[in-house]
Amino acid sequence: MDAVAALLDGPRARDAFVLRTTMAPPWALRIDDEAPLTLLSVARGSAWVSLPDDDPVELHPGDVALLPWTGPYEVADPPGTTATAVILPGERCQTLSGEPLDQTMRHGLRTWGNDPDGGDVLLVGTYTRRSAVSDRLLEALPPLAVVPADGFDVPLLPVLEHELGRDAMGQGVVLDRLLDLVLAAALRAWFAAPGAHPPAWYRAMGDPVVGSALRLLHDEPERPWTVASLASAVGISRAGLARRFTDLVGEPPMGYLTEWRLTLAADLLRAPQASVASVAASVGYSNPFAFSTAFKRRHGVSPRQHALAG
Repeated sequence: MDAVAALLDGPRARDAFVLRTTMAPPWALRIDDEAPLTLLSVARGSAWVSLPDDDPVELHPGDVALLPWTGPYEVADPPGTTATAVILPGERCQTLSGEPLDQTMRHGLRTWGNDPDGGDVLLVGTYTRRSAVSDRLLEALPPLAVVPADGFDVPLLPVLEHELGRDAMGQGVVLDRLLDLVLAAALRAWFAAPGAHPPAWYRAMGDPVVGSALRLLHDEPERPWTVASLASAVGISRAGLARRFTDLVGEPPMGYLTEWRLTLAADLLRAPQASVASVAASVGYSNPFAFSTAFKRRHGVSPRQHALAG
């Protein structure tokens, strides 16, 4: 499993908020929904994204913007337009004075805006649930990461827009998976661009030895790995692997494995019917008490408290 596959393995988009927004300029929206991740793409026209204390950034058709940002921001055309609507948690929309707009700005299936024929058309996907696995990669992004159209050569956006207009059985799941695919492609393009700063473990995936070791740890965290067994599996000496892994990843193999196990566990504990014992076993702890101790040391709460908070 590589870095982007690891990001989307396990908990993925579930009942994500995905819609098509049609706006006639001038317009401006204040976004205050506290979502852990939002994906924006302009299908037609343009839009400007403004984060607090930053200059507005223009999005052109085909650009993809990722916002791992839970604070307020604005989307407008042109920039500087006074916002007339605010988007709140729970997909609620209202005027700045508190009057609901959910129905008055709805224009059919998954389409919303101030004009159904507006020249600015945006595709919006909002991840409403936080994932510990996702955070390991998303925390390496700036609050606003824009992948330009010429760097996003995956023909997924027209498919997403087409599927937004369909009303078929299982359509919510189809949209969730399409959103995941767009996210994975955008992340891959962002971290491959010049000047990007991906995490050390992401870069290390390209090393023939350390990358193989990382994939084994990601794929089989439940195995009773040791440095010796991992080194044998990738065909290098124990000392050679330990040195090379630490140089490229920034921590020893077993330290990385512990962090990966506890990160996976944080997501798995929130799955329906999950138990502390079953999650402990699935991430390589034969003793649930040892798992609970390690989990609390890493996350600050017990596994059971973490599960209930989700």
